[in-house]
Amino acid sequence: MTPTVPSPARDEEARVTAAIVVSALGAALGGLLFGFDTAVISGTTTALQARFALTDGALGFTVASALIGTVIGSLIAGAPADRYGRKPMLLVVAVAYVVSSLGAALAASWTMLLAFRFLGGLAIGAASVVTPVYIAEVSPARFRGRLVALNQLNIVLGILIAFASNYVIAQLVPGENAWRWMLGIVAVPSAVFLLVTLTLPDTPRWYAVNARAAQALAVMRRLGFPAPEAELARMQEARVEDRSAPRLFQRRYATPVGCAIAIAMFNQLSGINALLYYAPRIFALGGAGADSALLQSIAVGGTNLAFTVLALFLIDRFGRKPLLYVGSVACAAALILVGIQLEAARPDGTLVLLGLMGFIAAFAVSQGAVIWVFLSEVFPSEVRGKGQALGSTTHWVMAAAITWLFPVVAGALGGFVFFFFGAMMLAQLVWVRRFMPETNGVALEDMGARVH
Repeated sequence: MTPTVPSPARDEEARVTAAIVVSALGAALGGLLFGFDTAVISGTTTALQARFALTDGALGFTVASALIGTVIGSLIAGAPADRYGRKPMLLVVAVAYVVSSLGAALAASWTMLLAFRFLGGLAIGAASVVTPVYIAEVSPARFRGRLVALNQLNIVLGILIAFASNYVIAQLVPGENAWRWMLGIVAVPSAVFLLVTLTLPDTPRWYAVNARAAQALAVMRRLGFPAPEAELARMQEARVEDRSAPRLFQRRYATPVGCAIAIAMFNQLSGINALLYYAPRIFALGGAGADSALLQSIAVGGTNLAFTVLALFLIDRFGRKPLLYVGSVACAAALILVGIQLEAARPDGTLVLLGLMGFIAAFAVSQGAVIWVFLSEVFPSEVRGKGQALGSTTHWVMAAAITWLFPVVAGALGGFVFFFFGAMMLAQLVWVRRFMPETNGVALEDMGARVH
């Protein structure tokens, strides 16, 4: 007689336990370092340009060197994460963060600085793949959006901390070596992330997919899953079905592949990284002084954090697409306002600040919150790591290109570059309406049937 497999717990019975939250927050420290290491360079650009006698093009390449690393890191992280586990990759990321931050701070030459920034980029790219997948795989479907969005919350918290630390260091360490402290301070949270990661379990879904049922059950019990045996049976059933289609680029995955590429491209075509990396320079174009520009950058970071917190309460309640509808329109309007002001004969610094803060608010509550959640859930389990890597790689290729070119293009076109970013947000609105599927509340094991 065939034993009866208990039915999986209903989604309504799922709950977020303290263990799940702790695991998600621990992994999301990788997101904090993602944001910190990404934005901290913004306070050093003027000093680096003077210290190493860089042209605008060379400065753009210096900032983009980390982003080139992110492209490679996101491209290569998915396969080892699928083969060796999510936790081992998070440990590798943590070590790379520590080494890169200390190396960049102590760099004796431009070449050495580029090398360690590139290593930091590898860590950021890998974290952008592994961290959302880890959180998604320890989260109940009903709460997955807000738990994965904790990663985005930590990213923007890291950005705010970077802006604030740059300002504080500029006040406490005046002179040509302040940039070394700005880059080196990243080693402190990196070490904390390394220690926390050592205490995390790997995900039950990874154990189940790799035929390690006992460990999967142990982790689910540790995390407080309501029906571990039923969930394991469901994961194992999905694993059997997954064996027939391990390749990402095939017809059955055309929709999630296309959506991953599109959402990642639009994320960067908004101009978000250009703003984060060059915020003080943009505010200077609007007439702000050096210290005022750093303080305004903190205001942008604070707005980013506040509206990301708001997104945590909205993303599972209203879904992914409604947030993008509102965000696309609001981002476009704010970017066009900034472009108009920067092209004015006498730019109004207050309106530039309001426009950029409005853009950040709209971006944080929409694209900023949705992208990593959507990428972590739109692919079926068997190719989730590879799919996340594809979306992240697309994101970072676009980020590197735009960050590298922005100083040159902005110097030539001025505020018109913001009109282009605004037009891209209107194009995103059309894509969301016509092509993007809604993934809110769909169990990861059911995603293949839902998204096709």
